[in-house]
Amino acid sequence: MPVQATPTAIILDCADPKGLAEFYRNATGWRITDSDADSAYLGDGPVQLAFQRVDGYRGPGWPDAGKHAHLDFAVDDVAAAVTELLALGATKPEFQPGGDQWTVLADPEGHPFCIAAT
Repeated sequence: MPVQATPTAIILDCADPKGLAEFYRNATGWRITDSDADSAYLGDGPVQLAFQRVDGYRGPGWPDAGKHAHLDFAVDDVAAAVTELLALGATKPEFQPGGDQWTVLADPEGHPFCIAAT
């Protein structure tokens, strides 16, 4: 019989929880619901996006076999979203395996994420 655990948050390690929460707040429109020097939580739905400070944090590389997870986001206009996210501090890696289906970006701390058209 399954445990039936309910997910409550997706938590990303980082050096600057408040700064990364602000980036994703601007990207998603979700509000920051809690923040201190060590963590920040975004969104007030059933699952939050959260960030926790790790001393000496180094973001994953892309592409890198050591990368274990990433976030996917749906947007109305991929080209416009890429432009806006780059202005917010994201970077666009040279390696783009999605062709016309999705675009890989990295947040200001190096976590890769993908955006695709809705």
